[in-house]
Amino acid sequence: MVNAIKRVIVVFLGIVLQFGFAIIIRLFFYKYLGFITLFYTLISIFIILGILKDSTRLSNDLPWIILILIFPIFGTILLITLGKNYSKNKLLRNIFKYENEYQKELVQDSKILKEIKEKELDNILYLVNRTDYFVSSNNEITYYDFGEKFYPELLKELKKAEKFIFLEYFIINEGKMWNGILDILKEKARLGVDVRIMYDDMGSIALLAPNYAKELEKFGIKCIPFNKLSPFRGIFMNNRDHRKMTIIDGKVAFSGGVNLSDEYININSPYGIWKDNGIKICGDAIWNMTVMFLSLWNANINEDKDIKKFKYSFDNKISKDGYVIPYGVAPLHKDLIGEDVYINMINSARRYLYVMTPYLIIDTDMVNALCRAAKRGVDVRIIVPGIPDKKIVYTQTTSFFKVLYDSGVKIYKYTNGFVHSKVFLADDVRAVVGTINMDYRSLYLHFENGIYMEGVSALKDIYKDFEKTFADSKKLEDKDVKVGFIKSLWQAILRLFAPLF
Repeated sequence: MVNAIKRVIVVFLGIVLQFGFAIIIRLFFYKYLGFITLFYTLISIFIILGILKDSTRLSNDLPWIILILIFPIFGTILLITLGKNYSKNKLLRNIFKYENEYQKELVQDSKILKEIKEKELDNILYLVNRTDYFVSSNNEITYYDFGEKFYPELLKELKKAEKFIFLEYFIINEGKMWNGILDILKEKARLGVDVRIMYDDMGSIALLAPNYAKELEKFGIKCIPFNKLSPFRGIFMNNRDHRKMTIIDGKVAFSGGVNLSDEYININSPYGIWKDNGIKICGDAIWNMTVMFLSLWNANINEDKDIKKFKYSFDNKISKDGYVIPYGVAPLHKDLIGEDVYINMINSARRYLYVMTPYLIIDTDMVNALCRAAKRGVDVRIIVPGIPDKKIVYTQTTSFFKVLYDSGVKIYKYTNGFVHSKVFLADDVRAVVGTINMDYRSLYLHFENGIYMEGVSALKDIYKDFEKTFADSKKLEDKDVKVGFIKSLWQAILRLFAPLF
């Protein structure tokens, strides 16, 4: 913990240094402050015009515009520090390079593509047309409605590993859950299995020692702390690896909302019952996830000359069960795939749309899509936590309640505790399970992964999970969404700067 605190202090000092330039100008060059301010104001105007010219999500860009208008110097420096100038970062350039290279190995089956076009499955066609990820139909999907059901299955499959184990998680925390996994990984590495772990450095900053990767290497386990924290790396510190996946021999893969920490399996949960979910895949869809993992891994450590050796052939081994397409979300992508997939599901819903999300901090496109769906008669229900993990973030979430409620969207609070699941389900036909929260960080800034499913038999288990969770939740009424003047003003301020949190 002491080491983690030291690292936070170093990062904080780096940010202070980045703002120090403006302070020095005011202290030592105050005679020329007017000229300097005019200079920065002109630059700020050009920056704002550039933002407006290229903006496709104005509600996301508006806070930058306001900040730069009010504080030309500070706003400009902050935009340069935290903005989207990804081309200057070596790791991001490498990720982009390996994504382009490896995704050539994602070959779409022409027969399945023809089926999808004939059936006019537009949500799948969007993913196929706007990404390189392929859709497959020979997959077995198992859905877990709690982390403590997911965990034993994960351990069981890890014990079967013979060739490789890939783990990529936002949070790894020492405790019963991680120790149970680590014991298996150590044994597998000893037997010659290729064991690789990638965790987000910021996500685990207060949980793991700075040299934790080297500690794992003593057991033959390869490990990368993704995007290691540094006070001088600028914009890229804002882009974290929020993905959660385990891939075993290319035969089985796991994903969902569960990180590798005890609260996710309801051991010492600080926020009541921790409501999370997991998903297991056996089938061709795993190759999409394998390519996602290897793109980030080899962008850090270029060690795989031929990634096809990690692909397992499921030919004629699994019967057809709907369509599945795991997909990745990254801040360097031109399209906002995470948000667009959600909005497409909202727009295509006819009978009902059910959502579980820990955070509800959304832009006008998402708000309007949800409201339009409810107004055309779709039963739109959103489950949010009853016990929040972050009060300011929860205040931002509640700020959207009234506009949604007034349009007919039903809001449910999970009274038993904290909902960490990220699940969309529509019309008993399609669903998304993955890591993508309904907030700006997940939708715009982080590396995420989702699993889109259409017509698969596991949808009935997702439906049952929603039905049970509705029963364990409180449906908000008119009095629950009304707020006083002071709180509504505070909510408005927080919403205005939501993309900067």
